[in-house]
Amino acid sequence: MADPKGFLNHGREVAKTRPVGERVKDWNEVYVPGSLLPIISKQASRCMDCGIPFCHNGCPLGNLIPEWNDYAYREDWAAAQERLHATNNFPEFTGRLCPAPCESACVLGINQLPVTIKNVEVSIIDKAWETGDVVPQIPERLSGKTVAVIGSGPAGLAAAQQLTRAGHTVAVYERADRVGGLLRYGIPEFKMEKRHINRRIEQMRAEGTRFRTGVEIGRDLGARDLKKRYDAVVIAAGATTARDLPVPGRELKGVYQAMEYLPLANKVQEGDYVTTPISAEGKHVVVIGGGDTGADCVGTAHRQGAASVTQLEIMPRPNDERHATSQPWPTFPILYKVTSAHEEGGERIYSASTTHFEGDEDGNVQWLHLAEVEFTDGKLNRKPGTERKIPAQLVTLAMGFTGTDRENGLVEQFGLELDERGNIARDADFQTNVPGVFVAGDAGRGQSLIVWAIAEGRSAARGVDRFLTGASDLPAPIRPTDRSLAV
Repeated sequence: MADPKGFLNHGREVAKTRPVGERVKDWNEVYVPGSLLPIISKQASRCMDCGIPFCHNGCPLGNLIPEWNDYAYREDWAAAQERLHATNNFPEFTGRLCPAPCESACVLGINQLPVTIKNVEVSIIDKAWETGDVVPQIPERLSGKTVAVIGSGPAGLAAAQQLTRAGHTVAVYERADRVGGLLRYGIPEFKMEKRHINRRIEQMRAEGTRFRTGVEIGRDLGARDLKKRYDAVVIAAGATTARDLPVPGRELKGVYQAMEYLPLANKVQEGDYVTTPISAEGKHVVVIGGGDTGADCVGTAHRQGAASVTQLEIMPRPNDERHATSQPWPTFPILYKVTSAHEEGGERIYSASTTHFEGDEDGNVQWLHLAEVEFTDGKLNRKPGTERKIPAQLVTLAMGFTGTDRENGLVEQFGLELDERGNIARDADFQTNVPGVFVAGDAGRGQSLIVWAIAEGRSAARGVDRFLTGASDLPAPIRPTDRSLAV
């Protein structure tokens, strides 16, 4: 335990963000550099000796939160990062991108604001990089076994790093031109600067992991050929099939999937383009979908100089506070959230369904027609007389993903079975119906959180290690059927 009276003496403080007028003019992270460290020791001291740390159960990774909170309070940064890395390969990713289900499960959160676990986490790892405590962990001996990992998102990277450290020779195949998956091209720079990915990749290269970019398994290289080359394969290709909106006018120019829009903005930051081919500059932008991807589109449109930004959500506006009956502690509640992108402006419309798009004579979208909806008899129905239209010259669809990509032939070429939800089926060791072929992350679980992706990658690595050697000392934080308290 840190300070026995810490939670009594100190209130919750979170990372400070830069002024809106300043940050929308650049693509740097929204937080004030260096603002966290001075307050982190006090915030870590709020972690209580609660007997049963429910934050462990709220986190799919099983992070040792009370332990590294104690070290952070004592400013023993070397010990703190060691405890942090014991369960999490990439805390600088989760500390910036995870919605922190651990904080929802914090015991202090029963009657106070919870510990700022996420802010403590990112402070520890940023300090570790600064002091040089993050170093390559090169295996003492090689097993002689080879593993191919398909996909370089958080699940694939976690599996690859664990297997490399276990002594196997690992090659990661990524169909994009750079490593990182959605971390690279789905997350805007203002949420996580890509230098954090780059230095992790350099660490992994130094450990022995190999990367093959610009290679799509199923198209550029056949799945069966890949299986012949390697002793085991881990599929961590994500759930990249986006949910579409089949309404009249969907074919109009200016209506895009979020993952058609966001990667181009990131490619500008990588230096691939001077200006993005799809820009919100001077346009009335409508984002359909109220989740994190939708918020990423909102923040991107602000930085591109949109004339207006409107975000539509088909569900009702969430509550401001946890409802004790329907969302009791320590479950992860669905609450009204104001992200940094929403702080920057725009309008949010709830209980709204798009009926159709209207375009000009050149086939460009100009208007979005919507109607209010409500739940009646357990169904979502349109409310008569609520139809209206709003200006829309750029529309992004951020309505989630329905499963792994089926167009490249990977599933068929491997001969993989799917579960009832359309994900790749696997057993308790994350192995598919094809011996030696494993699956981790969204490809097997469905669209989920970054902490689940890393946890699945770590667990799948243990399954692969057992398959190759007969036993494994690698940790396995979860099983495929685990749902824990997190979403």
